[in-house]
Amino acid sequence: MAALAIVIYLLAQQGTSVPDLSSVTQSSGATLQSAFVNKQSDFQIQGQGVVKKVLPDDRKGLQHQRFILQTSPDQTVLVAHNIDIADRLAGLKKGDTVGFYGEYEWNSQGGVIHWTHHDPGGRHINGWLKYNGKTYQ
Repeated sequence: MAALAIVIYLLAQQGTSVPDLSSVTQSSGATLQSAFVNKQSDFQIQGQGVVKKVLPDDRKGLQHQRFILQTSPDQTVLVAHNIDIADRLAGLKKGDTVGFYGEYEWNSQGGVIHWTHHDPGGRHINGWLKYNGKTYQ
């Protein structure tokens, strides 16, 4: 994040327009942990984690496959993957590695990654999950 701040500072000094930070994609790890600590939400993030627990599907409204990823030694995040729009990660189990690109939303338990699929309406950035060599979106 410090490198991003330097780039923005240099762009501003040159009179170049500065990008809207809410749409900047961030990578996981320290960024995810910082977002949790600072209660930040609504930004795209890419990373990966190890499945800590597979949860029952959320069947209220649009159906979501849910699982908890361990993204660092001190951080977990809930992934809520819309299976009305994208395929289910078949055979997902504890210990599997999953890559993700989606929107982070803060909550007191570590946060949620959602929008891990394409947007049929074209109003949101397309997200994805990568599992066992396949991309789900």
